Amino acid sequence: MKKYILLLCSCFIGFSACEKDDFCIQNPVTPNLVLRFYDKKDTSKKKKVTRFSIIAQGKDSLFVNQEADSINIPLNSLATQTVYTLKMNATDNLAINNKIATLTINYKPEQAYVSRSCGYKVIFNDVNLKHTGWIDNISTSEITTIDNQTKAHVQVYY
Repeated sequence: MKKYILLLCSCFIGFSACEKDDFCIQNPVTPNLVLRFYDKKDTSKKKKVTRFSIIAQGKDSLFVNQEADSINIPLNSLATQTVYTLKMNATDNLAINNKIATLTINYKPEQAYVSRSCGYKVIFNDVNLKHTGWIDNISTSEITTIDNQTKAHVQVYY
């Protein structure tokens, strides 16, 4: 009987010492900036960008020759500014005919605790955008803070 009690106690101690596995189900935790492209003449109509490339300043290309009406781009959580070159590649494959725009995003990164399994995420506050090149206008009416990526943050008209 003492052996059963001892076995039961050691099983209880063994199972109570096990720690629950935590998995982060919020993926990705730190949000990307979501850009959606619209026709400048009919601002309610989405417009696909064809032969589209995005290059982060001082980094590698994120997208090369893509066709999309919206994109998700990461912001540098260790800086207060991220600069992207947005390029529409010419159909004749001549570099001189490519349309190039620059998108500069300024922000204040803030770390926010999510959970033990996910750790921290970065929220981008006081977001401000500037553009040059083929972009006619951008609308950031719904953006001051980037804390999710479920909806478009910036509307780009061209």
